[in-house]
Order: sequence, then C-alpha cells, then structure tokens
Amino acid sequence: MHSTDPADDRADRRGNQVESGLRLRGRDREVLAVRDALDAVRGGRGACVVVEGAAGVGKSRLLAELDEMARRSGFDVVSVRADELDQYAAGAALQSALQSSDGSHHATAATDDQRLWLLDSITDALEVRAQRAPVAVIVDDAQWADPATLFALRTLPGRLAASQILWVLAVRPDTERPIVARVREDLERLGARWLTLGPLPQQELQHIAADVLGAMPSPGLSRLLRGVAGNPFLAIELVRAFADTDAARTDMGEASLLHDGIPVSFRRSVAMRVNQLPEDAVRLLQIGSVLGREFDLGTAARMLGRQVGSLLSGVEAALNAGLLSADGPRLAFRHDLIRQAVHENLPPAVRTALHREAADSLRGFGARSAEVAWHVVMSGGPVDDDAVTTLTTAVRELSSSAPDAAADLAQRGAGLLPPHDRRRISLLTDAAEYLGRTRRVHEALDLVDVTLPEGLEPLQEAYLRLVAAEIHQAAGDDAAAMTHLQQALALPALPAELRARLLKTKATGHVYLGDITAAERTGPGLLETSYRSDDPAVIVSALVFQSQTSFYRGRLAHALELAEEATRRAGTQPAALYLRPPRIPALWLATVLTATDRLADTERILREGQREAEALGLGWSLPHWHAARACALLEQGALDDAAVEAEASLMVADELEITLPIPQARSVLALVEIRRGDLGKARDHLRVAASGSGNTQRYGPLVSLARAGLADAEDEAGVGAAALREHFASREPTRLLALPPSQWPGIVRIALRGDEPSVAQGVAAALRSLTAQDDSQQIMGTVGAHVDGLLHRDTGALTSAISGYRSTGRPLALAAACEDLGELLAVSDDTTSAIPYLEEAGQLAAAAGAERDQERTRRRLRQLGVRSAPVRSRTAGHQEWENLTESEQKLIPLVVDGLTNRAIADRLYVSVHTVNTHMKHIFTKLGINSRVELTRLAIERGVGAADGFV
Repeated sequence: MHSTDPADDRADRRGNQVESGLRLRGRDREVLAVRDALDAVRGGRGACVVVEGAAGVGKSRLLAELDEMARRSGFDVVSVRADELDQYAAGAALQSALQSSDGSHHATAATDDQRLWLLDSITDALEVRAQRAPVAVIVDDAQWADPATLFALRTLPGRLAASQILWVLAVRPDTERPIVARVREDLERLGARWLTLGPLPQQELQHIAADVLGAMPSPGLSRLLRGVAGNPFLAIELVRAFADTDAARTDMGEASLLHDGIPVSFRRSVAMRVNQLPEDAVRLLQIGSVLGREFDLGTAARMLGRQVGSLLSGVEAALNAGLLSADGPRLAFRHDLIRQAVHENLPPAVRTALHREAADSLRGFGARSAEVAWHVVMSGGPVDDDAVTTLTTAVRELSSSAPDAAADLAQRGAGLLPPHDRRRISLLTDAAEYLGRTRRVHEALDLVDVTLPEGLEPLQEAYLRLVAAEIHQAAGDDAAAMTHLQQALALPALPAELRARLLKTKATGHVYLGDITAAERTGPGLLETSYRSDDPAVIVSALVFQSQTSFYRGRLAHALELAEEATRRAGTQPAALYLRPPRIPALWLATVLTATDRLADTERILREGQREAEALGLGWSLPHWHAARACALLEQGALDDAAVEAEASLMVADELEITLPIPQARSVLALVEIRRGDLGKARDHLRVAASGSGNTQRYGPLVSLARAGLADAEDEAGVGAAALREHFASREPTRLLALPPSQWPGIVRIALRGDEPSVAQGVAAALRSLTAQDDSQQIMGTVGAHVDGLLHRDTGALTSAISGYRSTGRPLALAAACEDLGELLAVSDDTTSAIPYLEEAGQLAAAAGAERDQERTRRRLRQLGVRSAPVRSRTAGHQEWENLTESEQKLIPLVVDGLTNRAIADRLYVSVHTVNTHMKHIFTKLGINSRVELTRLAIERGVGAADGFV
C-alpha cells in the first residue's frame, strides 16, 4: 500500500499523475460537494465523503483535486492508496502513513488482538494533528485496503466526529470483499456524503480529447469515444493511442464491453501499444501485471531469469510509452486498468502458472507472507506444503488486526486443498476461531457444524470442539459449550496438554453455570498439576479458579487472599496478563472486593488494571473492565459515572464486535434508568440485553434483577417477583453472590410486594449461610440486618442496618434502609420518627441523581404533611450547563486548554473510552457537535484553561 503525507513530493501524491495534469471535466457538482465538506470541517465539525465509481471513471482525479483544495485551505493531508496485494496484509497502512509523517513509531501491541490498539494509536495521532490544523484523510482504491485500515475507516469517523477531520474514500462499487461492504454500511449509518461518479456525457469526452490533443477530435476519433462508455481515463488512453494512427480515421463502430468491464477498444489500444514495444518491455509488462500494480524490478528479473541490468532498455521503453511510472521505489502501472488489460490478455493457464511461480519466487526471497498468499490464492491450486505454510502464516499474522479477514483467507486457502487433508482441517479450525472473535459468531459455529462430520481424526476433532466451546462461552452460551467439551473429552488418546485445556475450560463453564460442586470435581488433580506448572499463566489461572470457587462457596476472606496473590503474580509475570475475562486476576479481584468492606479499593484496582490493559493492547478485555467499573460505581451510588462506564463498555464492544458484556452493561444501564425514572429507556436496554447473539445465562441474576425492578416500578410487583424466582429462591449463596450486596435487600422487597415469600426467605437463608461460612465482612452483617428488617418488619434490625451502612460507602443502600425504616414507622403511626429517615433517604437519592427514588420519598413526606421542593428533571439546551455531571465538568477546562481526549484521560487517570463517552454526553446536553463549539461556549461562560467549572 502506498501512502503519502505533506512532506512527500507533489508528483507522487496520486497514482494518476498524467491525468491530474488535465483539467477536471464534468464533475462540477462533486467538486462543490467536497468544497462544502472542507468548509464544514474548517468550521469545527468532522465530515465523511465516499467517492464511488467504476475503474477509470475519475475517482483518483477527483481526489487529486480535493488534495490540492485541502492543502490550499491549510489542511494537513494524509493520503493512502491501496493496492490489490494489500487485501491480506497485516498492520494498518493508515497508521504507517501517520507515523512516517510525524516521525513517531509506537511499539506494536504484543497481543493476539491488536484491533483496539490500532484504533487508539490512529486516533491519538489524528487528534494531535487536528489540534494544530484541520486534517484530510484520503484513501484511494479503498476496496483493496488492508483489513486494519478498513477497520479504522469503519470506526473512527464516528469516534472522531467532534474533531476537525475530513475522511474521503474512493471505492469501486463491484467489490466482493465482505469487510468493504461493512465499511459502506457503517459509513452510510454515520451519514457520510455519497458521491457516485457515473459516465461522463459525450460532450465532456469531446472536451477531454481536445485537452489532450490541443484541438477538437476528428469525427472518426469522436465515434471511437462512444465506445468507452463515458469513462474519462479510457477516453484519454484511447485518444493517446489512436490520435496519430489510421485507426483514428476508421469507422470501427461502438465497441462492446467484456465481462470484466474493459471495452474492446481499450484492450486493443493497450495491446497495440504493448506490441509496438521491444520484447524485453513486453515480457516485463506481462510479468509485472502478475506481480501487481506496483512491483519490484528485481523480482520480475528473477522470474524472467535475467539480471536487472539487462532489463533497463525494456524499462525505459515501458516508461516512455506511458504504461509504467517510476516515481517511487518500485515500478508501477500508471493505472490499474492498464495492468488489468495486460493481465487479461495472458492466456488463463499462463496467468495461473505465473502466479504460482511468483509465489515461489517471492517466498524464496523473504517477501511478506500476505503478498505470497495472494499469489497462492490467485494460482487456484494445487498447493504444496510450502504454500500452505505461507497461507497459515499470513492468516495468523492477519488475525491480530483483522480476524474476520484472516478467517476469510483461511477458508480460501482450505478451498485449495482436498476434503480430508489435515492441513485443510487446521485452516478451517483457525477460520472458526477467528470468526468467533467477531460478530460473525453464527458463521463460526456453522463452519464447525459443517466440518465436524468430515471424518476427523480424534486430535483434530478435539481442537475443533475446544474452539467451538470457547466461542459458545464467549457468546454466553455455557450449556452449548459444555456439550462440545464433554464430547471432546470422550475422544481417545488426547495429549495431556490438550486434555488439561479442555478440563480447565469445562471447570470454568461449571463456574459460569453456577454449579460450583461440579467445577470442583472436574479433573481430579487438575489444580495440583497446574500449581506444578512451569508456565506462570497456568499458576495464575489456577489461583483465580480456586478464588472463584471459594467466593461462590461464601469463603470471602479466602477468595480475597487468592485473588490478591493471583494479581500480585500477574504483575510480575506478563504472560499471565493475557488470560480471558473474568479470569484476568485484577478484574476478578475487583469483583471480590465489591462484595467486601473494601469497596473503595475497587476503583484503584480497576483504573490501574484497565489502563494497563490499554497500554498492552488487550483490547478484547476493555469492555469487561468498563462493565466491572459500571457495577462497582453502581454499588457506590455513582449513577452518572456507572452509566458512562456501561456505555463505554458497549461502545468498545461494538467496535470490537464482542457480545458477551452486553447483558451486563445493559442491565446496569437499566437499573440506573429505573432509579432516574426513565422507564422507557430501561425497557429498551433490557430488550437489547435479551436480543443479543448470546443468551443471558451468565448474567442471568443481574438481568432478572433489572427486569424485576422495572416491573416493580411499573406497579407490576407480581411480575417482578416471578422474574426473581428462577435465580434467588434457592438457599445457596452462589447466585446471590453474582450481584453486589447492596442489591440483595431489593430482591427481598420486590419478592414481598409480589407475594413471593419463598424468594425472600431464600435470600435470608443464603445470607445466614454466608455469615456462617465467613463473618469477616461487616457488609454481610449489615445487609443481613436489612433483609431481616424487611422480612420480619423489624425496626431494630433496620436501625442496625442503617448504622452499618454509614461506614460502607454505599449511599443508595443507606437511602433504601432509611426509606424502609421510615415507611415502617409511618405505617405504625410513628410519624415523628419516620420523617427524618424519609428526609435523609430523599437527600441521599438527590445527591446520587436517583430522581425517581427522590420523588417517591417526596410524595410520601407530603402524605405525612411535610412540604418540599419538586424534583427537578434533567433537560437539555445551551443554557442547561447545570445538567453536566461533576465528571463532565472536569473535562471542559481541559478541552479549552487544547488537550486531546487521550491527554485528558492521562490527566484524569481514566480510560480514553470513558472520556469519549463523557464528551458525547456533553455535546448532547449542550446541543453542540464539535470541540470548537464547546470551547467557544465555555469561553463565553468564563471557563478558561486554568479555571475550574463556573
């Protein structure tokens, strides 16, 4: 892939240099559209333009015009042109273009999933540039762009919509790459301006011919121009090829189009120009057409069995004929249509043989595996061991930045091999694994189902079923995962290492399903074997697993001790950091801390762990970090910040196509909206939580609680209580511990209102079991007193709970206990004693932003004769700055100071994705859509860079 930047030579900016010297004809409407886009970006808003059209219709010429207009307007232009060979390339050419122009070279993330690291790296570079000047990012021939660049183009125009960045893509409409189709869909959803370049009218072609010739074309040449189907590049080439020949004066009629869209007249013109060249030049062009639009002269010489020096005359002839250019380090066809015409003029058998030879030659000289793999695929098979090795290497290199594209390449490679070839099964297993990392989970599982009946060897089947189990677990379908694991473990003669992986995955599945006894019984001696391992990640994983079983057994102190040891070891053993959620030690430690008296420590653990995960490029884990922070903040009564973290979790999960955290994050958002009083939004969140590709097994208790809370808020207590029965009627603590402790009294309250005493009694019994197992945590006794107070209408127990909550850092739990006690006293006609508790409950709810809770206590106080101001609802508009949360207010002076989102995140010691979500909320609340507008409004209100919020 070819990339340019402001420091590059102007002649090398676009791939169509000769055309760019001519006047742009017939595109006035499109030029006006791109000028409007430039003006919009200069005004402070991001914009996106997609230029679509067939090859040669003038996309590159329009981009060249845009390039010049942008530079004249003071834009910083970053330009990338893709090549057909880039389709399987690992890495992102857009990132390389940004780094090469600013001199920075960020270390590659050492992880099997670099997608978020790439996005963040490109985002940071563009934000820094956009702070200095508006930026234009131009990608030509995007249909061939490397998958990582396409991933960035799908995501970043939306993420950076508030920055002064213009995104411009040129793409052909007939591409068959699924990832390109998804880029189109995502950009259409973002509101990109679509410019479709159609054929030019005959009159405009006449003007183009006159521009080339310096005079109007002859009637014969004019008739020939009708055969180029309005394509300006073909018109130029036709004029140049035939202007000085008898053919220009011969009535050849209108040429028909071939299947590949290249007119016969153009094929003839290229053939005529090639045939007039010396034989060295002809052979060079033929070999070059196989190697790609840009090709290395040394490689072409090797394939021709020649020395480079002996081809110089042929190179000179091709350059002089205008078929090749030599502006960069490699030779290049002046337009891909010229390469395509030369390539298509080769007999099919010769083409495939040359692609096979090109693959061998390139592999022998250490070419990048993606380039070799492209030639292997183009050769159509059969393939030898070396070719399969190259394909496998290319697939695995690509998987870290574009797993869906890696899966597609693996399947294409598998299609070149016989049905029962072991190498074919290996490629299909890889394809299923990589598809499982994307939203194409159903395709992954369908591929597993199609491959399993092929008579696999036991080892192959076991690996494939392990992949299927991990995909099911990642999607939240733990029952289906267990089926694959059981069938895999029944296969004979499995290696000990593979069998241990299967057993560990099965044990984790039992934990997810809440069957702790089965988890503990899985694989006798598995823990002991793990602790003797030389692999630190295995030891850490064993510590986390043992902590999980202890936790769900109610042995909280032991679980905490094991989780802290696992986290300590992971801090000194980098390999242990790559465990999958929730087995990441610090992530699990935060879950344990949330259920203990050390709730305040969760914020530090989660912030440090999340930032470390970002720094290491562990993008796949970030949605889980955000979701865990959302749960911890909800437990702390910080509703606004909990909602921001839940939204950040969903945003990153959407970018990375991870479905698992969706029910958890959506349930937190539903619980927040119930507290705020927006039941419609709560209903929407729960509907999405239930409609994901994975089911809600793992987060069933949290989803059930949110559903019950919504039903209760809608005065359907019976429906709410019924929603709780499945998970909380048992007297075992396992399901209860899936929720933070302050939520447990709410289960009892809804169960009693809905006439489900068995659920309330089950919670109380589980709590007694917990305190009997481990009485080291004050919060357990406090929640137990709260539950007993509700269950037995015991004012003494509720008074004890209120006293206990005051030191736990759980203000909404304290508010709930105050309201429960106030209500119990009020119905007992002790109004005087009830009022202070209800007032305190209302004050705590107001401080947390729990408007519905505040309004409920206000109404109750009014019934008791106490008047108070009505609850103020949140509104939006330029004058409603007071609606900004404390966290949002902290950002504004930093924006005024010119800090990028990354710099703000570093200053506030939070995730950049949290900052992105805060910024989105600020724009929505203030009715603006750019940082420029925010800075102007802030300055008008007297908020300066060194000031606090006023």
